[in-house]
Amino acid sequence: MAETLDLKTLEGIDKLEFLARQVVEGFITGLHKSPYHGFSVEFAEHRLYNTGESTRNIDWKLFARSDRLYVKRFEEETNLRCQLVLDTSASMYFPERSLSKMRFSVYACAALMNLFKRQRDAVGLTLFDEQVNLSLRARGHAAHHKLLLAQLESVLQQSQPRRSTRAVQALHEVADTAPPRSLIILFSDMFEPGASSEDLYAALGHLRYNKHEVLLFHVVDQPLELQLEYENRPHLFIDMESGEEVRLNPAGIQEAYQKRASDFRKELMLRCRQYRIDFIEADANLGFAQVLMPYLLKRARLV
Repeated sequence: MAETLDLKTLEGIDKLEFLARQVVEGFITGLHKSPYHGFSVEFAEHRLYNTGESTRNIDWKLFARSDRLYVKRFEEETNLRCQLVLDTSASMYFPERSLSKMRFSVYACAALMNLFKRQRDAVGLTLFDEQVNLSLRARGHAAHHKLLLAQLESVLQQSQPRRSTRAVQALHEVADTAPPRSLIILFSDMFEPGASSEDLYAALGHLRYNKHEVLLFHVVDQPLELQLEYENRPHLFIDMESGEEVRLNPAGIQEAYQKRASDFRKELMLRCRQYRIDFIEADANLGFAQVLMPYLLKRARLV
């Protein structure tokens, strides 16, 4: 049965103010700090008056106290441009039930889109697996918002694909094509068999090198993928991307598996901290609201 987005489940998320912590470039007056100085209502700093320029922004009260001419500089407020980047490879459809990582990610993307729409922010969408399959540039009008929702619904309605992951290639492409100082929000399990960890971290670093603010929602099924919590009996495991099969009793390898999974996660968190990327642990079992709400509240306090 085809699944559609239930917009009622997104209520509440879009009432939270999502302010960018870094300076972002924008195109219309809004909520977010701009690197450009204009003459809006928010005071930024004083600077010495230069002979010949307009006198309308001279701080005459300060002149009366200091007998020196200073000009008020103000900080514009501007909307941000956000690019939602969604991994649609086969591993994201695990596990094969309602709480799949893909369903979690699609609903989280839709919730954030509603939030940004409320703030008049521009939102774009990138879908990738073995390659970048969709890249819609950030826009803010209603028709574009409907197009993004339709694309997300099409992801939900797909039968489980058998497509591998090429996150490294996709992230480099996003880094190069997104407008400067964009907010990049990535939803992925970051599992790319065959790719070196250094290549993966270099791709994340490329996003930051191009001055984008980056949020990584590391979407996993923690009990099954990180803890290997299966019944103590033989199971047939099938790689969702390659189709490779192996039969084993998880109890026999659980300790070693947990260590490797923990090491991978710790290294990913460390590299994100190094590149000043927000790393958000996203357990698909919790549901998108239980992950988004605490993060957005925490982020609002940090701004």
